[in-house]
Amino acid sequence: MMTSASPAPRKSAPKAGTKSAKAKADAPVAVAGAANGASARDLNDLAAGERAANFRHTRANRRTEVTEDYVEMIADLIEQDGEARAVDIARRLGVSHATVVKTVTRLQEVGLVQSRPYRAIFLTDKGRQMAEESRKRHEVVLAFLRAVGVSEETAHADAEGMEHHCSRETLAAFQRLIDSRKA
Repeated sequence: MMTSASPAPRKSAPKAGTKSAKAKADAPVAVAGAANGASARDLNDLAAGERAANFRHTRANRRTEVTEDYVEMIADLIEQDGEARAVDIARRLGVSHATVVKTVTRLQEVGLVQSRPYRAIFLTDKGRQMAEESRKRHEVVLAFLRAVGVSEETAHADAEGMEHHCSRETLAAFQRLIDSRKA
């Protein structure tokens, strides 16, 4: 016959005048900058707000990443072949023809491309400007990765993603490093 084990002793409630572990964790801690009247919790909330803003910024960059890749690819194809066709975009980006048609329709709706059924796809002035900005960011990131010793193959692969997420400040820092190595 099994006997039931006695329950584990309960922790006693904190005595009056003492703080529980949770309360201690939530208590303000001396933090640089807290001297101006802000508690550690206030600073943590500020940091959390800044972090949330950074995540929002990253999500926004992800949403524009596909758009920028498409207009950059269309610009490259027009430069190389004189036109950009859906089949060529699909092959170069590694997506289906249907995906290209759907994305090009969306690009038309936001005024970045012009296209008619069974015809080539062309960039509007707005699309050309976006493609040029994306290309410049790509070139800076690629040159930076090369400058810090990343292999050519990896630099090309990484630049494709990084170019969409670098701030102007970061790109300027990359450019300064590139320029300093040229001198």
